[in-house]
Amino acid sequence: MSPASGMLLDETLLFDPILLQELDWSSSTVSFSPPINPSKPGEGLILRPLCLGDLDRGLYKVLSQLTVAGDVTKEQFKAKFEHMKKTGDYYAIVVEDTNLGQIVATATLIIEHKFIHGCAKRGRVEEVVVSDVCRGKQLGKLLVSTLTLLSRKLQCYKITLECSQKNVEFYKKLGYTASEETYMQCRFFD
Repeated sequence: MSPASGMLLDETLLFDPILLQELDWSSSTVSFSPPINPSKPGEGLILRPLCLGDLDRGLYKVLSQLTVAGDVTKEQFKAKFEHMKKTGDYYAIVVEDTNLGQIVATATLIIEHKFIHGCAKRGRVEEVVVSDVCRGKQLGKLLVSTLTLLSRKLQCYKITLECSQKNVEFYKKLGYTASEETYMQCRFFD
């Protein structure tokens, strides 16, 4: 099912794209110059939910620019995708360069269900990465702004993310503030 074989890719989407189309951009304080938005992210680009075929469109090539993405088989990817789709709490979005048929950026919103705040929901942004060939086109800003608005639409009481110190100023420009909490971890695998 790779593009090279001439077979069609599986276009099953992780979530309904109408959620992205219905976002209220009038409530966003982020500005783009030149103007872009999820329906018009740039020449030859489309922003959409992740789909199964994106494994063959270089999703892991982009993710590996962020961290160790690992070697994943089509079966592993499909099983994880189906799990995420079934829970309904994962909103991975991608930017595809339609001229190349390749993913050039991605980010994920994960919804956590809490007992606190009256059994509220919290959004968490993960795995924000723009391919080095597309940096400087405001795609990171667009991805994070889109997921921020989506978390509000999904009625999260807050949205959080973790970032390296070098990216703090970038996220501040998008309306995020540093928390008093300290990020701690206990890593089991590298």
